[in-house]
Amino acid sequence: MRVVYYLIIILLLAACRQKDSSVSQGQEGTGFRIDYATGFSVTRMEEYTEVEVRDPWDTTKLLQRYVLVPADKELPQGLPQGVLVRTPLKRVVAATSVHCGWLDMLGVRQEVVGVCESRYIDLPFVQEGLKEGRITDIGEASAPDVERLIELIPDGMITSPLSNAPYGRVEKTGIPQIKCVDYMEPTPLGRAEWIRFLALFFDREALADSLFAEAVKAYEEIKTLVKEVKKRPTVLLDMKYGAVWYVSGGNSYMGSLLKDAGADYCWKDDSHSGSFPLAFETVFEQGGEADYWLIKYNRPQEMGYQDLKSDYAPYAHFAAWKNRSIFTCNTGVVPYYEEVPIRPDYLLKDLVKIFHPEVLPDYRLRYYREME
Repeated sequence: MRVVYYLIIILLLAACRQKDSSVSQGQEGTGFRIDYATGFSVTRMEEYTEVEVRDPWDTTKLLQRYVLVPADKELPQGLPQGVLVRTPLKRVVAATSVHCGWLDMLGVRQEVVGVCESRYIDLPFVQEGLKEGRITDIGEASAPDVERLIELIPDGMITSPLSNAPYGRVEKTGIPQIKCVDYMEPTPLGRAEWIRFLALFFDREALADSLFAEAVKAYEEIKTLVKEVKKRPTVLLDMKYGAVWYVSGGNSYMGSLLKDAGADYCWKDDSHSGSFPLAFETVFEQGGEADYWLIKYNRPQEMGYQDLKSDYAPYAHFAAWKNRSIFTCNTGVVPYYEEVPIRPDYLLKDLVKIFHPEVLPDYRLRYYREME
């Protein structure tokens, strides 16, 4: 029991670390340095690579362990328990636009044979592949068409689970589920570092390291510009969805982004690392007087103040609506979800321009626009 107790303590400490560097080392002494991400670790062995994904909903547990073995090598004896993956993957299905974007950046777009919810994916290579029949839409990410998935004969499916529950019937197909929970990282650079995780499955580690290093350098440079600002405006995010308003937690990567952009998020003192539902009245009580309101949506037409009021009349009671200080991002028009997870510096620059325009006088917004 004492051994189990110490193991739990060690896992908890590792999961709570946000920005401390870590090195996972195999018995040969070759390591894989992780600088920002807290959700995965990598152990190098002579004949295989062990990759562990922590369960972000219960950090005392593992969500999954992968054992990566080069496809051109014989399977070694005595492999540890885990999902066996022969690398590099040659035929993959990607369940989200985020990871389609990452695969594009890693130069493995030809390996994508299937996607989920293609109507939300604006990447040219995906839309062209769908038209030409090289890529198949297997339906909703939450409930994909298993028969179509099996027909594609993929050697891996990249998923973004919303909980630690099994991924439905997909789990029973035997197709390796590469579970990316990057969105649960507490910092933007922690999330961006997951491109290095994904690269392990495609032998594109050097490229991923280069892409990530570029993002880190740019992000830190922009962050420095507002480090000493005296006025930090308050900020509200998004809208209600159905009967509830999903709010990003204070320890989420969006909460971290707003802080780095020189703003005070209305839920900055909250401890959630993901989003959580609140009633409209609760959101209005805490965010009704926010200086700025940032809204993301996916619509054919741009949203204006009257559109927002028509959607739900009480929105007009927010100070940001009255003061005309709402900025919107139409994700159906701009590549927000495809770019931001790996290039958070792009979004950080937008936020700095909105909150502190004098810092970037010549910069034009990439994702957001002033609501009209």
